[in-house]
Amino acid sequence: MSTTSTSGRPGPRTAPPVRKGGAPPGHGPVRARRRREFTTRRGLLIAAFMAPAAVFVAVFTYYPMVAGSQMAFRNWKLSDLTDTSWVGWKNFRDVFTDPAWGTVLDNTLVWVVGSIVPQLVIGFAIALWLRRRFPFRGLYQALIFFPWAISGFLIGILFRWLFNSEFGVVNDLLQKAGLIDEPIAWLADPKTAMTAVLIANVWYGVTFFAIMILAALQSIPDELYEAAALDGAGKARTLFRITIPYIRTTLALTVLLRIIWIFNFPDLIFGMTGGGPNDETHIVTTWMIKITQQGDYGRASALGLLVVAFLLVFAVFFLLATREKRGGTGGGRAGRTVGKRGVRA
Repeated sequence: MSTTSTSGRPGPRTAPPVRKGGAPPGHGPVRARRRREFTTRRGLLIAAFMAPAAVFVAVFTYYPMVAGSQMAFRNWKLSDLTDTSWVGWKNFRDVFTDPAWGTVLDNTLVWVVGSIVPQLVIGFAIALWLRRRFPFRGLYQALIFFPWAISGFLIGILFRWLFNSEFGVVNDLLQKAGLIDEPIAWLADPKTAMTAVLIANVWYGVTFFAIMILAALQSIPDELYEAAALDGAGKARTLFRITIPYIRTTLALTVLLRIIWIFNFPDLIFGMTGGGPNDETHIVTTWMIKITQQGDYGRASALGLLVVAFLLVFAVFFLLATREKRGGTGGGRAGRTVGKRGVRA
């Protein structure tokens, strides 16, 4: 607005006084009033829009969970649906005393550890290789990431044909290379069946580690590597002093997430062996499906609750690691280490 001086000429324009924070007078209260306009009517309107989705989730997700959980404490068998009496912890005792329980637990441990370690190592190596610039790098990335788009059950069927004892490609290649004299019954021999499914799962899961680690590697500033090179650091020292510390939170999150997925991943095993031979490739989740197919829903539900309890433990670790990542990663520490002390070769 303009003002008029005593001489009648218009005076200079004067800006309205500005409050602390840069807002003109009246601006703060208006904003406050707008924030306070969240009334009961608006709350009811938002709830009305959310109600269909909430009902859908409750009916098709939470109700089946509750109904399935109570079945774990009842005598629920398809062979006799007239008797669904409450049996308490009997189904859990039956699971723990089953002769196959020990084998299933051992197989599950081998399945998880034997899949995670090679996937992490090979995926890390592929990510380091893909981080470099070379011709047709995009094509190589597409080829490497392609398996992750395929269903796990289809991967199992594919590897079942590859490991076929009569006309499988694996035996043919090994014989031509002179490593074996006669075909090996990979999926029919208890000694080799678990090895075959592990090879298939490693091939399938390497892609996920490569994707996650490559994304983390691309966030590392090139200045850190340049500083390390000036300090005369070798490749191994740079890897363990810069690369791994900078992405260690991503590595921890990826490993935890893969443990949850692999533990709850029966698709590939069912596609390859169906849990055989003689339950030698059954893990907890495939064994639960087998019990369900036998009609013992009570024992299968009890086993399902055990699986949920195990996965909840790792889910808690995953959430804690995620909160740590939001609070700060190791990249700053790695950068400060290089900036202050340097990396010694």
